[in-house]
Formats: sequence, structure tokens, C-alpha cells
Amino acid sequence: MTYLAGRLIRALLLLAGVSALCFVFSALAPGSFFDEMKLNPQISPGTVTALRSQYGIDRPLLPRYLAWARSALRGEWGYSFAYNCPVSQLLATRARNTLLLTAVATVLAWLTAVPLGAWSAHRRGRWDDRLVLSGTSLLLSVPELVIAFILLYWVIRTHALPAGGMVSVNYARLRPAAKALDLAAHLVVPVTTLVLASLPLLIRHVRASVIDGLRSPFVEAARAHGITRGRILFRYALPAAANPLSSLLGLSVAGLLSGSLLVEVITGWPGLGPLLLEASMSRDLDVVVGAVMASTLFMIAGTILADILLVVADPRVRLGYAQ
Repeated sequence: MTYLAGRLIRALLLLAGVSALCFVFSALAPGSFFDEMKLNPQISPGTVTALRSQYGIDRPLLPRYLAWARSALRGEWGYSFAYNCPVSQLLATRARNTLLLTAVATVLAWLTAVPLGAWSAHRRGRWDDRLVLSGTSLLLSVPELVIAFILLYWVIRTHALPAGGMVSVNYARLRPAAKALDLAAHLVVPVTTLVLASLPLLIRHVRASVIDGLRSPFVEAARAHGITRGRILFRYALPAAANPLSSLLGLSVAGLLSGSLLVEVITGWPGLGPLLLEASMSRDLDVVVGAVMASTLFMIAGTILADILLVVADPRVRLGYAQ
């Protein structure tokens, strides 16, 4: 528990640091949301000045950040000028969509990478191991953008799946089972893009960790006792590799989150990515900070989950020897 408490304190400090830096960098960027109003001859300069004063744009940076922090503690996360509502109302739906996309991609990526990496380690040096390594090298050299565009091109040419968005136009009139199938069909392209982009590193890390586990003395002793290869692989070597793989989980969640924001924009998935892009272009500062903070919270949640798995898998961490 001491280990997890320390990690939680570090996560809170990270969250505070990210909020401060994001707010400062966004505020120091040239322009503001009300600058475009100055180009409209129907809006007087006095009206623009009054709006800037009303929303605190003309105040110094530190009071503005403290006001935003108090708003975040109240659960509002600031105020959106473009949507004329608290940022939390915008983030609720968008963050849920991003979480759904990232969670599905994470589960599928790990369900594919763990058995494939373990099998590749078991067949180390043979033709099927070389085939897996060649495939991961090929995928590693292809950017996420290219994967997404290839999948979208195939979908548009074949009409096999929806080309974008999250649901169909007639989604509200569908039955529950049809709604689930419609949502799953829209998930295929963005999830496949994220899984293919993250698989190479995951498979290679799993392979390396399992190879180290197969070289352990207790695995050699199990071989000497005549235990079958499959049992050695999944009963002894794979649990021995759980420690580094638990730490890798947090990094993979962070990588999928950063990649999902771009994939969401390309595929039209209504998550944090398009919201962050729109807010950045319109200089809606609080929405930008709120979207970044939501992504950071997801990343921290993934890291804490990895820490919990590490505590469960490694007795040394539970006893305080590996802090």
C-alpha cells in the first residue's frame, strides 16, 4: 500500500504540473477567442472589451489559472466560449467515447500480443519466429496515418464498413442488438488502426520478457523434471515475465491515448481528438486545457492500473523492496 500511495501522490503532482504548463502555454499563444469578433463590423470594440473583461481574459495569468483551478475543483473545468457552457458538459461525452475506443484497442492489442509474443519466444530462431519479427518490423515502419488511410480507402471502395463517425444516421430507431452491431462496425477502422500501430512494440517486449523467463533457473529445473514445453511456457515463463509487462501496460495505454487523438480526427470518431483540434483552432482555452487534462487522467489511470498489477505480481513490491 505504501508503494501505491507514493505512486498516487506522484500522479497528483503530475496532474497539477500538466494543468499549469498546459494553461500557461495555451495562454501565451498569440490571439484569443474574441479576436475574430473584432473583424465583424457589427460588433463594436466596446462590446469585445466588455466580453474580455466579463470572462477574465484581460486579467493576469496567475489569477486566471487560480480561477480555472477553483472551477476544476467544482467539477466545471472552466467555461467554453464557443459552446457557451461549462467544459465538463463537453468532456463528459467526448471522454467517454475516447475511453471506449482506447479500452477496446488496449484489450485487443494485449490479447493478440501476449500469446503471439510468447509463442515467438518459445519458437526462438525458427522460421515462424522470424516471420513474426519480420511482420512486426514491417508494421513498425508504417505510420498510424498510413494505416488509417489504407483502411479508409478499403472501406470506401468496398462499402464493407462505415467510413467514419461513431453511429449511423438511423441509430436512434434501431433495436438494442442492432445498435450494438452498428457501434461495433464503426469501431472496426479506428480500433484496427490503433491495434496494428501498437502491436509491434508489444509483441517484441513480450517476446523479450518471455525469453528472459525461459532462461531462469527454475525453468531449467522444470525442464529437468520433464515438464512439457507448453506448461513451462504458460505456467512458469509467462508469469515470470509479468513484472516488466505490468510496467509496459501503463506505457501502452499512454501510447494508445496519444495515437487515438489523431486517429479520431482522421476517422471522424467524436472523441477528445476532434474537440481538442476545434478548440485549438478557435482559441477556446478552457476546452483545450480540459481535453488535455482528460487525456492525462486516462494516462494516469492506466499507470495506476499497471502499478496495481505490479503489486499483485511481484511480492518484492508489496514488501517494499522495489520502490
